Amino acid sequence: MKRPARVRALFALAVIAVSVFVAVTVPVRLGLDLRGGTQIVLETRSTETLKADAEATDRTLEVLRGRIDALGVAEPTIVRSGDQRIIVELPGVQDPRKAADVLGRTAQLSVHPVKGPGTGDAEKLPQGERVLPDESGERLHLGKAALSGQDVKSAESRFDPQSGAGWHVTVDFEDGKGWARLTGEAACHPAGDPQRRVAIVLDDKIISSPQVDPSVACGAGITGGSTQITGSFTSDEAKELALLVHGGALPVPVETVEQRTVGPTLGAEAIRASAWAAVVGTALTALFVLVVYRLMGLLAVVALLCYGLISYAGLAALGATLTLPGLAGFVLAIGMAVDANVLVFERAREEYAKRNRPSGRSALTAGFKGAFSAIADSNVTTLIAAALLFVLASGPVKGFGVTLGIGVLASMISALVITRVLAEFAVARRWVHRRPAVTGLASVGRVRAYLTRRDPQLMRRPRRWLAVSAVVLAVAAAGIFVRGLNFGVEFTGGRLIEYSTEQTVDPDRARAALADAGFPQAVVQSSGDSGLTVRTEELTNEEAVKVEETVAEVGGGAEKVRDELIGPSLGDELRRNALIALGLALTAQLLYLAVRFRWMFGTGAVAALAHDVVILTGVFAWLGKPVDGVFLAALLTVIGYSVNDSVVVFDRIRELWRKDAKAPLAQVTNQAILQTVPRTVNTGIGVIFILAALALLGGDSLTDFALALLIGMLVGTYSSVLTASPLAIELDARTGGGKRPRRTTPRKPTPRPERTTTEV
Repeated sequence: MKRPARVRALFALAVIAVSVFVAVTVPVRLGLDLRGGTQIVLETRSTETLKADAEATDRTLEVLRGRIDALGVAEPTIVRSGDQRIIVELPGVQDPRKAADVLGRTAQLSVHPVKGPGTGDAEKLPQGERVLPDESGERLHLGKAALSGQDVKSAESRFDPQSGAGWHVTVDFEDGKGWARLTGEAACHPAGDPQRRVAIVLDDKIISSPQVDPSVACGAGITGGSTQITGSFTSDEAKELALLVHGGALPVPVETVEQRTVGPTLGAEAIRASAWAAVVGTALTALFVLVVYRLMGLLAVVALLCYGLISYAGLAALGATLTLPGLAGFVLAIGMAVDANVLVFERAREEYAKRNRPSGRSALTAGFKGAFSAIADSNVTTLIAAALLFVLASGPVKGFGVTLGIGVLASMISALVITRVLAEFAVARRWVHRRPAVTGLASVGRVRAYLTRRDPQLMRRPRRWLAVSAVVLAVAAAGIFVRGLNFGVEFTGGRLIEYSTEQTVDPDRARAALADAGFPQAVVQSSGDSGLTVRTEELTNEEAVKVEETVAEVGGGAEKVRDELIGPSLGDELRRNALIALGLALTAQLLYLAVRFRWMFGTGAVAALAHDVVILTGVFAWLGKPVDGVFLAALLTVIGYSVNDSVVVFDRIRELWRKDAKAPLAQVTNQAILQTVPRTVNTGIGVIFILAALALLGGDSLTDFALALLIGMLVGTYSSVLTASPLAIELDARTGGGKRPRRTTPRKPTPRPERTTTEV
C-alpha cells in the first residue's frame, strides 16, 4: 500500500473510532419538538432609567434562573440570544400558563408611603409619585418608593390558622431601619387616615396596603424589618408570590415574543415517523446504488453507514439539539451523500471506457481526481445555505441548518476518504481484477449508452428552453399575485394551536363555534385524521384556554399537541430575516461561482436559482400551503441543491473548454450536459427515494417540508441544465465570447540524448 493510501486508511479508521466512542458515550440532546415541553422566548425592554442591553439581560437571566429552579422543572435550559433575547426551554411542561406567568412577571416590588386619597390629576404629580387602586378599588396617592425589591432579604409563604389570616407571605427586609422609618412616619397620622397606611406594590399593582397598628408610636415605627402580605391567598398563590419576591425583581421588564409547546405524543410520533422514513428511504437508495454500481455500490452503502455514524457523533460532540426539521435534514443529507459517490463512479466509468488497456484501479483513481473539484464546489454552496440558516433562522430551523452543515462535512469524509479506501482495497484484489464487470465500472450504463447512440443536440436552439422557463415562471408568479401567500404564524405573528380531538370535526363547524365564543377571525384547518389547527391573532393564555374549551366541546374532548405563540415584533423580524437570507444566498452563490468559474456562468446559475425560488413559492401559493420557517429551510436547501447540478455541468464545461478553447460554447455545453446526465439521473433517483419516504411516512409535520424539497429538486434539476446553461450561452454570444480559458496541452517530454558506448 502506497503512503497516500496508508494515510487515508489511518485517517478513516481514526474518524470511525472517534465517532463510535462519541456516539456511545455522549447522548444527543433532543429538541422540545421531539421530547415534548415548552419553549419561551423573552425579550427585555428598556425603561426610563435603565437600557435593556446585554448586561441588563444577563442580570435578568440570573433572576429567571432562580425562578425556574424554584418551579422544579427537570433539566431546564436558559440562555441569552443576542443582546435582548432569553430562550427558556422547559422539558415536560405541557401547560405554559403557569411558567409564562412566573417568568414574565417583572416582580418590581416597592413599598410606598400613602399621601392621601387619589383625587388629583395623576399626570401632574411629581416624578416618582403615582395613583393606584388598593385591594378594594379605592384610589390612593402614593409617594416615592421608600423600599424596593433589592432591599428584600427573604420571603416565605406561611399558613396561620389561629389568627385567621390563612395563607400569607412574610417579608424580611435587609435594612430594618428603613422599614422602621417608613412605618414611624405613617404612625404620626390618626387612625383611619389614609396616610397611616403603607402600600406594598408589585408590578404596578397594590397587593397590600395595611394600616400601621395603633400601638406603634409616632417616629418609632415597626422594628425588626419584617412585614406580612395578606390577601386571602391560596396555597399556590402564596408560594408563587413568595417566589417572585424572594427571587428578586427583574432589572428590566420582559415580554414574551415566542412560545412553543409540543405534546410528548407528537414528539414520539415524529421520531417514529422520521425513523421509518430514514430506514425505508435509505434501504431503497442503497438497493438502487447496489443494482447500478454492484461492488462499488456495496462499498458506497458501507460508507453511507459510516456517514450516519459520523453525523450523529458530530451532533453529539458539538452539543447540538436535534429538532424535527434537523432530523429531516439528517435524512435528506443521506441522499445528498450519495451524490459524491455517484460523481466519482460515473467519472471512473468514463475513464474506463477511454483507456485502451483499462484497469479498475487506474479508472477509480482518475474518477476521484476528476470529480474532486465538482464535489468540493457543490458542497461549499450547500454549506453557504446551511450557514445562512444558522445565522438568520431561529428555533427548529436553526437546528436544521446545523444538521445540514454537519451532514455535508460528513458526506465529504465518507465519499472522498472512506469510500476511496474501501474501493482502492477492493480493486487491488486479484479476483476483482480478473472480473472487471463485478466492479460496476466496466460498463458505461444504459443512460450514457443511449445518449451516446442518439447524441441529441439540446443546445442547438437555447432560446427555446429559455422561453419554456419564462412560461412556467409566469404561471408560478401568477399564483403569488392571484392566490397570495399563506404566511405562517412565524411571519405574521399570532398564535397557532393544534388539537387532537376525540371525534372528527368539520373545520366549518369548529370555525362557527369559535366565532360564537368571540374569535371570529380564527382560521381553522384539519390536521391529520382527527385533529384541528386553530390560527388566530395573539391570544393571552386565558383566551387560549377558552379556545381549547370550545374545540373540546365540538370535538367530544380535545388534547393540545402543539402551541406556538409568535409576537408581532418577532414575526416582522423573521419575515425580514427570511428576505435577507434569500438575498444573501443568491449573492453568495453569484460571488462564489463568479470566482470559481466565469461571470456569465455565475449569472446564469443565480438566475436559475431565482427561477427556482419563484416557481416553488408559486406552487405553494396555488396549493394554499403555508409559507413558514420550515418552508424557508426547504427553500434555502433547494438553492444549495440546485446549484450543485449547475456546478457539475459548469465544471465539465470548464474541463472540455480547456481541451478545445476554439470550440463554440453551445457545442461544449451540449457535450457537457450529455456527459453529466447519468450522474444527474442516478443522484436524482436516490434523493427521490429519500424525499418520497419523508413525504409518505414522515407524518403531517414533515409532509409540506418533503413536498417543497421534492418540487424544488425537480425544478432545480431542470433549471440547472436547461435554464442556467442556455442563459450562459446567450450571455456569451452577446459579449462576443469574452476571454476563453487557456488550452491545457500536455507538455512534450524533452528528448533524452542517445546513449553511446565506446569500444575499448
